[in-house]
Amino acid sequence: MQIKQMGKEKIKLSKKNLPKKGNQERRNFNIADLRALSDGNTVEGHPAVYDQVTNIAGWFNEVIERGAFNNTDFTDVLFSVNHDLDKIPLARSRNNNANSTLQLQVDDTGLAMKANLDIANNADAKSLYSAISRGDINGMSFIFWVSDEEWEGLDTDMPTRHIRAISKVQEVSAVSFPAYTGTDINARDQFALDSAKKALDNARNKELDSSRQQREQTNKNNSDSEKREQLEFEKLKYQILIDLERK
Repeated sequence: MQIKQMGKEKIKLSKKNLPKKGNQERRNFNIADLRALSDGNTVEGHPAVYDQVTNIAGWFNEVIERGAFNNTDFTDVLFSVNHDLDKIPLARSRNNNANSTLQLQVDDTGLAMKANLDIANNADAKSLYSAISRGDINGMSFIFWVSDEEWEGLDTDMPTRHIRAISKVQEVSAVSFPAYTGTDINARDQFALDSAKKALDNARNKELDSSRQQREQTNKNNSDSEKREQLEFEKLKYQILIDLERK
């Protein structure tokens, strides 16, 4: 059991039930571009950005590489506030087309979103539009699954995770606390903290397994080589004895 000190909170981290690649993860980004448009009911911003080196709780750095969203499933993505999935979504991608109340697209910055809010009939939507207009909320976050990644420096104190492909985005969210000082993990968000630690532990476990398999294969090859050399030696001895007997 490890305890990581963040601010005034101590968060316990367990190595039980470590996930494999493809588990749900959540990230916030240091790009405060969530804004309300002048039409009175539309908000837009970037839940995820390319090429930004984000430090994950002091454990590792993470970068979403360009192209990571090329084959992502955006067919049914929710838009909510602070990842509160128990409430009615404020918008939804539903096939992600021109008729969707939430529209997602990939641009040069990363993942862009535009949400059409029902200000007239939804009090939460009206409150969110007002908060964004006032600048009280300007951060974004998203829930996603990674399908391809590459790690470097796993033997160092600060490895880097390169996310090369994201298979699915489940939800994008306007968040009150887009970043924790010096890191993208908010101390209030136990889910995000746990998923980050699990991703690192899983990568290191895979690296150890790979190294062990390589050593085992090397030992096996050396053993096979020694057996072949011994067999050749025995054949040579036998042939020498035969030749001596004939003489």
